[in-house]
Amino acid sequence: MRAGRSRHRRAAAAVWLVAAMASTGGAGAREWRPLDDDGVHDPAAPGLQYLQKPSEALSVLPPDTAGNRVNWVEALRQGIIKPRTNVFPETKVNLLDLDVIFPETSEMPMVRFPHLVHTEWLDCANCHDHLFKKKIGANPVNMFKILEGEYCGRCHGAVAFPLTECKRCHSVPRNDLIR
Repeated sequence: MRAGRSRHRRAAAAVWLVAAMASTGGAGAREWRPLDDDGVHDPAAPGLQYLQKPSEALSVLPPDTAGNRVNWVEALRQGIIKPRTNVFPETKVNLLDLDVIFPETSEMPMVRFPHLVHTEWLDCANCHDHLFKKKIGANPVNMFKILEGEYCGRCHGAVAFPLTECKRCHSVPRNDLIR
């Protein structure tokens, strides 16, 4: 039972963290809360003055409409950021340009999972086989589990765009399914 509570706390903390980092302005605004008022950092911490302000760090990156208002995939593709792809030099990064469609989404549009944007950031071993099995139908993914921090919820809502951006994943209309 304790592990279940821990998952709930992680999911709630992740949603809270994204909200705390989010822009303080309207839909198109690119203003970030100061670190001493973001709900994450201790305003009394003496080291706070040495941290870069979010407005300095993030305003130079391509804009987005949600989360921390940065389109990280576009920043990567434009070469503005260059994340380290491996810790050990002998590790080979495998890019996979393969979309997987999840049709079991009730009345919602189906989910398109683009491997390419994920493998540009992460090695396959980050997700397979402990989060996702490499077999069609073997992963009982649903929004309840995602909101608890399982499957996609391990990153989305924490370090990737928030779970409130439904259309980013639920992007394939039902009539587009090729039978």
